[in-house]
Amino acid sequence: MRNLVKNSLFLLLMSICLISCRETENETDDLVDESIEAGADVKVKDGGDKIKIETDEKEIKIKNDDGDIKKKVELKDND
Repeated sequence: MRNLVKNSLFLLLMSICLISCRETENETDDLVDESIEAGADVKVKDGGDKIKIETDEKEIKIKNDDGDIKKKVELKDND
């Protein structure tokens, strides 16, 4: 009985670790795909490290620095 409880706790711990470490869907790809469908201008620089998306309402800049993805969204003033 003791062995069964120990093995169950071990399997529970391993399953929690695997679930928490799974790869999530890339939000940057979704943002680029949605912008392209909306007819935005997309510019890619430095082999894909810098992406600039321009629409009528906003300008989005995505930069990849050694695995760290930085997003910057600027809203355009329509004066």
